[in-house]
Amino acid sequence: MRVSVVSVSGKPAAWMQQGVEEYVRRLKPRIRLELVDLKAESRTSGKPIDAVLKAEADRIRARLPTGATLIALDERGVQRSTRELAERLAEWQRTGEQVAFVIGGPDGLHDEVRSAARELWSLSRMTLPHGLARLVLLEQVYRACTLLEGHPYHRE
Repeated sequence: MRVSVVSVSGKPAAWMQQGVEEYVRRLKPRIRLELVDLKAESRTSGKPIDAVLKAEADRIRARLPTGATLIALDERGVQRSTRELAERLAEWQRTGEQVAFVIGGPDGLHDEVRSAARELWSLSRMTLPHGLARLVLLEQVYRACTLLEGHPYHRE
């Protein structure tokens, strides 16, 4: 199974990056993982926010794998449990689907990205820094994989 995580952000704090690297290492034998980091559009250029979001959306679309199931992470999305994520991963593995998770920039995602997404998911009702959102997503994908394997990492 191939999973892409496309995120618009600046450079994450060192501890967040260390966490991301740890879960990338843990996921490597389980899934084919691709991390795509896109630089956030400048907010100091005087451009309207919609134009900034549109420019980021264009860069996101250019980096999405062709035919991938798009899951946009958005505060307005549906929250999923770890078990629900595991069920979705199992379904995607069975059908051979490639999945792309998208994490927006400081102002979120343009409506075009949200509309193109098969689903909108929320990691939390709270606002998370982009690096932390990516870290939480990777940890949950790892947890879901271990749940499917019967590994004791996940406890209910």
